[in-house]
Amino acid sequence: MRVVLAEDLFLLRDGLVRMLEAYDFEIAAAVESGPELTRALAELAPDVAVVDVRLPPSHTDEGLQCALQARRERPGLPVLVLSQHVEQLYARELLADGTGGVGYLLKDRVFEAAQFIDAVRRVAAGGTAMDPQVIQQLLARRSHTAQPLGRLTPRELEVLELMAQGRSNAAIAAQLVVTERAIAKHTSNIFTKLGLEVSDDDNRRVLAVLAYLDHGSH
Repeated sequence: MRVVLAEDLFLLRDGLVRMLEAYDFEIAAAVESGPELTRALAELAPDVAVVDVRLPPSHTDEGLQCALQARRERPGLPVLVLSQHVEQLYARELLADGTGGVGYLLKDRVFEAAQFIDAVRRVAAGGTAMDPQVIQQLLARRSHTAQPLGRLTPRELEVLELMAQGRSNAAIAAQLVVTERAIAKHTSNIFTKLGLEVSDDDNRRVLAVLAYLDHGSH
């Protein structure tokens, strides 16, 4: 599996390269700036991109903007964001386009190699890997302005957050200590209240919910 990695800090970039190679990933490119990332994504067509948000030269949201542009040119390009910050506007745009695997992890909340490697593989396979704190921030911002979210019960909001983390009904049921049938009912109610078509594809469900949350927030 070929990876393009973008991280401006040398020690962290070198550490990520070594970790990925230890788990049999091929590093197609490891770059430190936005322009280098743009070229690498365009020329190398990786299986997945792992990008920091803040890259030179702007040190603002360069990495995320490069990833978004690459997905416009190559729809479905799997992108895993690894950052210290939640960039609300561009995170919503990344999550809401509805194609390909996406993930957003916070650097200081990745505690072991297995957690990170699992996220990379999940995103590369077309799934989602979302840090719960990222989801909470996106949901919190939207919940202040979106009337439909106000129709959800506290339990449905809890299920929605777990869905957005990319968890299956079985995983949600296990965490909440209820039956899968109960979660299926909650899920159906969520989609009905939000006016979203129910899908059996977990990744499409999550992206549809996040697309809805993105709608009207700009």
